[in-house]
Amino acid sequence: MFLPVNAFRPTLLLGKLNLIERTCRQTPFYDLCMWSLKPSPESRDANVNKLAQIVVESLKTQATETLDLIDELLQDGLSLNPVMKKALTSCAERYNVIIRGDVPEINEALKTGNYKSAEKGANDAAIEANSCEIEFPAKSPLSDMNKVVHDVSVVAASIVKIIQTKFSIM
Repeated sequence: MFLPVNAFRPTLLLGKLNLIERTCRQTPFYDLCMWSLKPSPESRDANVNKLAQIVVESLKTQATETLDLIDELLQDGLSLNPVMKKALTSCAERYNVIIRGDVPEINEALKTGNYKSAEKGANDAAIEANSCEIEFPAKSPLSDMNKVVHDVSVVAASIVKIIQTKFSIM
């Protein structure tokens, strides 16, 4: 019995989607992981390392959007009380660390196979987002965005941990 060459094609595509789903199920934020990966055309042909890179790109995007909001709030400085201005300024510094320090560190570490460093960078980004949140004496105007940046960072760290586990078994 002969099957056409394309008979197995849907299985291959489903296999890649299953890789995304299997990977995301191993993270603490499945829905956020899927939201970060499924829309990316690169995820369709990706291995787990590439999935980590895609999530790190999502982290960079979310952190940049948060920093943009912080900058907008700071530009309206005349109406800010000193406590709010100080908290926002500190958050701007923290988000600059994520964008200019942690994200490049994670990307470089993923490229070179230094997965412990990549995991550390992702965890550092999560800590920076949490630290921003606690700068405010009451609920911050950045709470939702801080949570997303934190959670995407945790997803990135979780995917890197999957890679580390895979290589430690070999």
